[in-house]
Amino acid sequence: MLKKSAFKSGHIRSRRVLLASVAAGLAMPAVVAPLATALAADDDQQLVTKAVNALRDAMLAGDGATLRAMTMDQLTYGHSNSRLEDKAAFVGSLDGKNAFKALDLSDHAIQLVGDVAIARHTFDSVNNLPDGKTNTAHIKVLQVWKKIDGTWKLLARQASPLPAA
Repeated sequence: MLKKSAFKSGHIRSRRVLLASVAAGLAMPAVVAPLATALAADDDQQLVTKAVNALRDAMLAGDGATLRAMTMDQLTYGHSNSRLEDKAAFVGSLDGKNAFKALDLSDHAIQLVGDVAIARHTFDSVNNLPDGKTNTAHIKVLQVWKKIDGTWKLLARQASPLPAA
């Protein structure tokens, strides 16, 4: 009898371990999936931040090839004076030109919605004018980025004026 009850006791313990393992295995996706999603969102947040800064750098450098690569063909680029440009006009206005003496972005905020990112920032620039003079811009900017094949590309941009700094 002793052997039978020892077997039953060990058997019950093994069943409990097995059931606990199965339950943990079933619960794991509920824990891991949100964690993986949060980590992917953090990665995307950083990638969008890098894309915003790379766009700024390309604008400052007048790097048309980078500007073309970073923007979607359907780009709509709105200036603070309500003037709109498509991709060709936007890239053409900066390609090979020294349009900015300085360009600073601050007050960044990025919101991810699936494969779309909404980026907002304050845009302060010293603009080079054709006559050798400069002027400044102090504007608020909204950018819409879309993730395509793992890369964030600019789809839309709209600026609005702010009081002088």
